[in-house]
Amino acid sequence: MKSRGLIVVTIVLGLMACALLACIGVIFVRLTADSSAGFGDAVAIIYVEGPIVMGKPESDFGSTGIAYSETIVKYLRDAQNDSSVKAIVLRVASPGGSVVASREIYDAIIAARATGKPIVASCGEVAASGGYYIATAAHKIYAHPATMTGSIGVISVLPNLEGLTDKIGVKMVVVKSGPHKDESYGYRDLTPEEREIWQKMIDEAYSDFVDIVAQGRHLDTERVKQLADGRIYTGKQAKEVGLVDELGNLDAAVDAAAKMAKISGTPRRIEFRNKSGFLDAFGSSVVPNWGTKELADLFALKQWGRVMYLYVAP
Repeated sequence: MKSRGLIVVTIVLGLMACALLACIGVIFVRLTADSSAGFGDAVAIIYVEGPIVMGKPESDFGSTGIAYSETIVKYLRDAQNDSSVKAIVLRVASPGGSVVASREIYDAIIAARATGKPIVASCGEVAASGGYYIATAAHKIYAHPATMTGSIGVISVLPNLEGLTDKIGVKMVVVKSGPHKDESYGYRDLTPEEREIWQKMIDEAYSDFVDIVAQGRHLDTERVKQLADGRIYTGKQAKEVGLVDELGNLDAAVDAAAKMAKISGTPRRIEFRNKSGFLDAFGSSVVPNWGTKELADLFALKQWGRVMYLYVAP
């Protein structure tokens, strides 16, 4: 009996070891696969997916679904410095996010343009607010007819929990150095003066957004203001009002970029995209498959007290 039990245990351990090796093999292939292998002129495709946030991920593993500014800027510089890359396509699937992070990515796109390489933005399902902001830095913008884009505007979420704390009998005691130090903590309503302070910040960021769109789309500032009331546009509507150039998918954007760069034949593609994490290899049954809407909602709820170029889906 003991020998039979030992055999069973050995078999089980052997199967577990094989499964582990298989998982490691899948992860290794996914992390080391290099779409840049090959020769000839190439079009770089840089993916901007998910809410736009400052900085970079703490780990290279599991960083999908968030567009970190430092990561996107690095991708742009890598493509800019690669002599085989003759054009860049920015694939935007983002509801926007941080004002500062959006500007950092925008500036990096402008720097890449200065090298003479054509840059085409390709809008995915959602390329709104900060996502549209960065797209305006491209030479051309492509969008699917049903793309949700636009949402030109600024938002800050400042919750007021004063009524809730009163109801449950919680009183917040705040010791502060100045009258406005706790204005965004959420335990009291804003004073009229504080509302004016926040509105000035919103107006300043909005003015920058309008100027960026007017410059990138060659539109009159007053015309942009008429379009920039925060509303969302479909790709078709955006083309009609001059916010995008052409209707088409990613392939159409790649073909356009290759033509602008005078690449003959089918261009080689080099993809710059966040690597999937360890748990992603086991499928969506283990890790929730967050969509743009869910990530945008989660991001907005966690980011009160900040000024954002963000479209929050209903």
